[in-house]
Amino acid sequence: MGPSHVRAAVVAIAGTELAADEDDLLRRQPPAGVILFGRNCRDRAQLRALTDALRATQPGRRLPVLIDQEGGRVMRLRPPEWRGLPSAGAVGALASQGDLPAAREAAWLLGRLIAHDLAEVGIDIDCAPVVDVGRPETTSAIGDRAFAADPELVAELAGAFAAGLTAGGVAPVLKHLPGHGRARVDSHLALPVVDAPRDELIATDLVPARRLHHLPLAMTAHVLYRAVDPVRPGTLSPVVIGELIRGKAGFGGLLLSDDLGMGALEGDPASRAERALAAGCDLAVACTGKLEESRAVLGVAPWLAADKLARLDAAVPPPAGDGFDPEEGAARLAGLLGVPVA
Repeated sequence: MGPSHVRAAVVAIAGTELAADEDDLLRRQPPAGVILFGRNCRDRAQLRALTDALRATQPGRRLPVLIDQEGGRVMRLRPPEWRGLPSAGAVGALASQGDLPAAREAAWLLGRLIAHDLAEVGIDIDCAPVVDVGRPETTSAIGDRAFAADPELVAELAGAFAAGLTAGGVAPVLKHLPGHGRARVDSHLALPVVDAPRDELIATDLVPARRLHHLPLAMTAHVLYRAVDPVRPGTLSPVVIGELIRGKAGFGGLLLSDDLGMGALEGDPASRAERALAAGCDLAVACTGKLEESRAVLGVAPWLAADKLARLDAAVPPPAGDGFDPEEGAARLAGLLGVPVA
């Protein structure tokens, strides 16, 4: 299929309202999606108006709006306007006590509650769950964002979380492939280097991605896996993407880069986007919200292939119809984990 009229990029905006120059850019260079951050989210009415304004820039399709809402430390929608929710690590701790069915239910409830909050303000893709395998040396930038240290348990709980999101009408994004759990430094600040042998990465870190390869969306890791590609971090490496993510994990969905503005990468925004797309990412993700950086990334991103655009749009599930009661769900989750959910 030929190209669409949507750029192969996801960009961000600066504030709680869509500025006139941002509106103009999104209309002239339509992105595949827009990702929101805490700076964009004040309250429900404001956020619903913002997502409506974003979608008005692409009247021919429902523009996907993305966010990072994991529970725990990584929540863009936060109290007191929104409910506080536990981390993935808290769910994994329940499983470590020997009650896997309860942990699986808790993971589903966490995803379903997040989906409820996102759907009511017009957000339909959540950059979660984290499928990184936690280790004692894992950087605190991941920390309790990881479900567990057992790859099979990570896959089980992340799958339940993703199912909860999907039931609530929100698409999940697996992150960070092929695995960020061995990183000892924060990729927001510097490039993590992992020295584990290739076979060990495949046998452990890659297990959750392989188990969940059927899901439609995933995100790369800005990590240098020296045994696989000694020069380029995963996001920029056709070897890591081709041999591990696409090959050994068998992931066939759309692959998003992690935020191209992070300190792990070198070069200007446009060159970072070009290298990520050349390496095999389907969408270049630029999160600073700075207009010139968004313009630069959209300027170099090619038109997204029509079949990829169709797959992106199809990744968003239909609106929830399960009659879910968020107050009952929150009470049940609090009871399972023994922590406040309010």
